[in-house]
Amino acid sequence: MNRQQVYKEIEEMFGLVPTFFQAIPDSSLEMEWRLFKRVQFEEGPIPNKYRELIGLGIAAVTKCRYCAYFHTEAARLNGATPEEIEDAIHFAKSSAGWSAYINGLQVDFDQFKDEVQQIAGYIRSKSQEKVPVGRN
Repeated sequence: MNRQQVYKEIEEMFGLVPTFFQAIPDSSLEMEWRLFKRVQFEEGPIPNKYRELIGLGIAAVTKCRYCAYFHTEAARLNGATPEEIEDAIHFAKSSAGWSAYINGLQVDFDQFKDEVQQIAGYIRSKSQEKVPVGRN
């Protein structure tokens, strides 16, 4: 497809061609559009609402205001509530904080893995059904 054909698809989907797509060189525009459309909008094993909440969490940790804005709006378009959006950001904050803490302390990774396996085994033994950790 040439640039105008790709622009036509983008405009049919969005109502306009965003500036960030206009900046992509001809040699990779079609590929980038197809990948963007596939990853950001087509259905996959993880429902789109949850993929967008994951994207929002990543954006919050990487401090990308463009991604944070995009994924917030996309999450809303996919039915995310304000409470779900806040929870995704809070979870990302917590995860990033623990990552900084245990990496900074240089906790022994093999011991960490062993303890996580012990915890998972203990939780499984207490319940016949899979109960997500911290969400029971």
